[in-house]
Amino acid sequence: MKLSEIKQILTTLDNVEFQLENGTFVPEHFHVTEVGQITKNFIDCGGVIRNEKVVNFQLWNADDYEHRLKPGKLLDIIKLSEEKLAIEDAEIEVEYQSDTIGKYDLAFNGQTFLLKSKTTTCLAQDACGIPAEKQKRNLSTLTISGSSCCTPGSGCC
Repeated sequence: MKLSEIKQILTTLDNVEFQLENGTFVPEHFHVTEVGQITKNFIDCGGVIRNEKVVNFQLWNADDYEHRLKPGKLLDIIKLSEEKLAIEDAEIEVEYQSDTIGKYDLAFNGQTFLLKSKTTTCLAQDACGIPAEKQKRNLSTLTISGSSCCTPGSGCC
């Protein structure tokens, strides 16, 4: 989800809720402690220089159980970060503490923001010698041509 998308969604909501893929909700009293832009400059294992930018939201739980972040307040935080940091309309990455700081993609199901698990991958699979995935075929759908088939008594076996 891009920054422009969350801004549009927030104008339609009464409450801001985040939910993990396992169904667990981020406690209602969470804070958004950071909104910023992260730029990652790196070289992949194939020698290609890459540049990635994401808008970063950091969620944090405190002991102030009466705290509730409203959509308008989150919009104000986003607008301030756009003005002061000149952040771009990039994909949002959410940091949320579990056993360690987890990084999540963001989606929306019509009511709740979903924290989607991120995975790693090789960006230069052709340079790493990773074989292409073999095409899976159902053997029962293969047709048999008469010239390449061994039949009983044909002497081919």
